[in-house]
Amino acid sequence: MRVLFVDHALGTQQGDGEMQASIGYGAAVVCGYLAGSIPFGLLITKAAGLGDIRAIGSKSIGATNVLRTGRKDLALATLLLDSIKAGLVAFAFAYVFGREIGFVAGAMAFVGHCYPVWLGFKGGKGVATYAGLLPFTSLPGFFVAAPVWLIVFAVTRISSLAALTAAVLVPPGAWLLGERNTVVLVGLTLLSVFVFFTHRANLSRLVKGTEPRFGTPKVKPEA
Repeated sequence: MRVLFVDHALGTQQGDGEMQASIGYGAAVVCGYLAGSIPFGLLITKAAGLGDIRAIGSKSIGATNVLRTGRKDLALATLLLDSIKAGLVAFAFAYVFGREIGFVAGAMAFVGHCYPVWLGFKGGKGVATYAGLLPFTSLPGFFVAAPVWLIVFAVTRISSLAALTAAVLVPPGAWLLGERNTVVLVGLTLLSVFVFFTHRANLSRLVKGTEPRFGTPKVKPEA
């Protein structure tokens, strides 16, 4: 009789744990996406009186395109906010439900940033949101991404090349630095592939040698 009671109690606890995990994953998907879909680049530039950021440059709402307005302060603010929105939901869900669910929340913030429902599913390219979730879900991944991006950008002055190089190296680099969580490693791989998809136009220009470098003056057409 006592054995049956213990078995029933263990089964109940297991069922409660599974239900809690299901609720956590569902909430992470919804909350992560909604947080990520906040278009900070668009909101900041409009508030500054610069109009619709989607009408210039790459038409992206991300920090790199905001920088094309000439306002470095607004670009930095966009970069920080786009990173924080992913980091915040990743941290919150990791704290309550565990690292795997935290990663899902951060990954969905990435999706929300790239495909915000409010803007007809046309958003940014996801680099800042990807970077923002790493410190709270995979420190090994962050320790790869940050120096790689900084070094490549410092050498080439090409933001997209720095982002793509970091995306390639994050999954294997994280594994080499000790990341062994299967969900996180698979997630990092999928996000890195996603970064290449959102940068497909940049890839084409890189292959052609026409991708612009920061700090390079534009050539004015001859009169």
